[in-house]
Amino acid sequence: MINRILLLGLFLLGFYGLMVQRNMVKKVFALSIQNSAVVLLFILEGGSIGSHAPIVTEGQTEYVDPIPQALMLTAIVVGICVTALALALVYRLYQKYETLDVEEIQRKANNEE
Repeated sequence: MINRILLLGLFLLGFYGLMVQRNMVKKVFALSIQNSAVVLLFILEGGSIGSHAPIVTEGQTEYVDPIPQALMLTAIVVGICVTALALALVYRLYQKYETLDVEEIQRKANNEE
Protein backbone atom coordinates (compact mmCIF):
# COMPACT_ATOMS: atom_id res chain seq x y z
CA MET A 1 0.00 0.00 0.00
CA ILE A 2 2.80 2.41 0.89
CA ASN A 3 4.38 1.79 -2.53
CA ARG A 4 1.24 2.97 -4.31
CA ILE A 5 1.04 6.07 -2.12
CA LEU A 6 4.66 6.93 -2.88
CA LEU A 7 4.07 6.41 -6.60
CA LEU A 8 0.99 8.62 -6.45
CA GLY A 9 3.11 11.28 -4.74
CA LEU A 10 5.75 10.94 -7.44
CA PHE A 11 3.12 11.26 -10.17
CA LEU A 12 1.57 14.30 -8.49
CA LEU A 13 5.03 15.87 -8.13
CA GLY A 14 5.46 15.56 -11.90
CA PHE A 15 1.96 16.96 -12.49
CA TYR A 16 2.72 19.90 -10.19
CA GLY A 17 5.91 20.58 -12.13
CA LEU A 18 4.02 20.57 -15.43
CA MET A 19 1.36 22.96 -14.18
CA VAL A 20 3.43 25.41 -12.13
CA GLN A 21 6.86 25.68 -13.74
CA ARG A 22 7.41 28.26 -16.45
CA ASN A 23 10.83 26.93 -17.48
CA MET A 24 10.44 24.47 -20.36
CA VAL A 25 13.36 22.25 -19.31
CA LYS A 26 11.77 21.81 -15.89
CA LYS A 27 8.49 20.91 -17.60
CA VAL A 28 10.25 18.22 -19.64
CA PHE A 29 11.81 16.77 -16.49
CA ALA A 30 8.43 16.84 -14.74
CA LEU A 31 6.96 14.87 -17.64
CA SER A 32 9.80 12.37 -17.29
CA ILE A 33 9.05 12.02 -13.57
CA GLN A 34 5.41 11.27 -14.39
CA ASN A 35 6.48 8.67 -16.94
CA SER A 36 8.72 7.01 -14.35
CA ALA A 37 5.89 6.88 -11.83
CA VAL A 38 3.56 5.17 -14.31
CA VAL A 39 6.22 2.64 -15.33
CA LEU A 40 7.00 1.85 -11.70
CA LEU A 41 3.30 1.37 -10.96
CA PHE A 42 2.90 -1.14 -13.77
CA ILE A 43 6.03 -3.02 -12.70
CA LEU A 44 4.74 -3.09 -9.13
CA GLU A 45 1.36 -4.43 -10.24
CA GLY A 46 2.93 -6.95 -12.64
CA GLY A 47 4.44 -9.03 -9.86
CA SER A 48 2.70 -11.12 -7.25
CA ILE A 49 3.82 -12.33 -3.83
CA GLY A 50 4.97 -15.94 -3.80
CA SER A 51 5.49 -16.25 -7.54
CA HIS A 52 8.81 -16.81 -9.23
CA ALA A 53 10.51 -15.93 -12.49
CA PRO A 54 9.02 -17.80 -15.48
CA ILE A 55 11.75 -20.47 -15.52
CA VAL A 56 10.16 -23.90 -15.73
CA THR A 57 11.33 -26.12 -12.88
CA GLU A 58 9.71 -29.02 -11.15
CA GLY A 59 7.40 -28.03 -8.33
CA GLN A 60 6.77 -24.43 -9.43
CA THR A 61 3.11 -23.70 -9.92
CA GLU A 62 2.95 -19.90 -9.83
CA TYR A 63 4.91 -17.75 -12.24
CA VAL A 64 5.26 -14.02 -12.75
CA ASP A 65 3.72 -12.85 -16.01
CA PRO A 66 6.62 -11.53 -18.15
CA ILE A 67 4.40 -9.49 -20.50
CA PRO A 68 4.01 -6.41 -18.23
CA GLN A 69 7.76 -6.30 -17.71
CA ALA A 70 8.43 -6.46 -21.45
CA LEU A 71 5.84 -3.75 -22.09
CA MET A 72 7.40 -1.53 -19.43
CA LEU A 73 10.84 -1.94 -21.01
CA THR A 74 9.25 -0.67 -24.21
CA ALA A 75 7.60 2.18 -22.28
CA ILE A 76 10.96 3.14 -20.78
CA VAL A 77 12.55 3.33 -24.24
CA VAL A 78 9.63 5.35 -25.61
CA GLY A 79 9.81 7.68 -22.58
CA ILE A 80 13.51 8.29 -23.16
CA CYS A 81 12.87 9.02 -26.84
CA VAL A 82 10.05 11.44 -26.01
CA THR A 83 12.26 13.20 -23.45
CA ALA A 84 15.12 13.50 -25.96
CA LEU A 85 12.79 14.87 -28.64
CA ALA A 86 11.23 17.34 -26.20
CA LEU A 87 14.67 18.56 -25.11
CA ALA A 88 15.70 18.99 -28.76
CA LEU A 89 12.57 21.06 -29.41
CA VAL A 90 13.22 23.13 -26.29
CA TYR A 91 16.76 23.76 -27.53
CA ARG A 92 15.44 24.96 -30.90
CA LEU A 93 12.99 27.28 -29.14
CA TYR A 94 15.83 28.62 -27.01
CA GLN A 95 17.92 29.30 -30.12
CA LYS A 96 15.06 31.21 -31.71
CA TYR A 97 13.67 33.15 -28.73
CA GLU A 98 16.69 33.19 -26.36
CA THR A 99 14.57 32.22 -23.36
CA LEU A 100 13.09 29.09 -21.77
CA ASP A 101 10.13 30.88 -20.17
CA VAL A 102 6.85 29.70 -21.71
CA GLU A 103 5.05 33.03 -21.33
CA GLU A 104 8.00 34.96 -22.76
CA ILE A 105 8.13 32.63 -25.77
CA GLN A 106 4.39 33.08 -26.34
CA ARG A 107 4.73 36.85 -26.09
CA LYS A 108 7.63 36.94 -28.56
CA ALA A 109 5.83 34.58 -30.95
CA ASN A 110 2.71 36.78 -30.90
CA ASN A 111 4.83 39.89 -31.60
CA GLU A 112 6.32 38.20 -34.69
CA GLU A 113 2.88 37.76 -36.27
